Amino acid sequence: MPKIYCLADVCMVPLGTGSPSVSDFVALVENKIRQSHLKSTLHSAGTTIEGPWDEVMTLIGELHEFAHANGYERVHADVRIGTRTDKHQTANDKVITLNEKIAKLNQ
Repeated sequence: MPKIYCLADVCMVPLGTGSPSVSDFVALVENKIRQSHLKSTLHSAGTTIEGPWDEVMTLIGELHEFAHANGYERVHADVRIGTRTDKHQTANDKVITLNEKIAKLNQ
């Protein structure tokens, strides 16, 4: 059975830090994501990670372990995952398709 490719939109937040700012935490986690071999795209509400299902899920678990190892006692993650089997499609492919459709609407 072939590996399922997925796009996982991940938003991790530390809890109980006493500060409303999360940028130090996000920078720490984002740096760890970039050290992986998986493709990722940072956006204003999280990061989209692309790759084989098992590898993406492993990385998400490692991110939790990494955050705890760096002194964050509670970490919450929201994860939204998309898969498809009819064709290979990256996050950028999806954006290109939508921009093309929007352009057609404005012709």
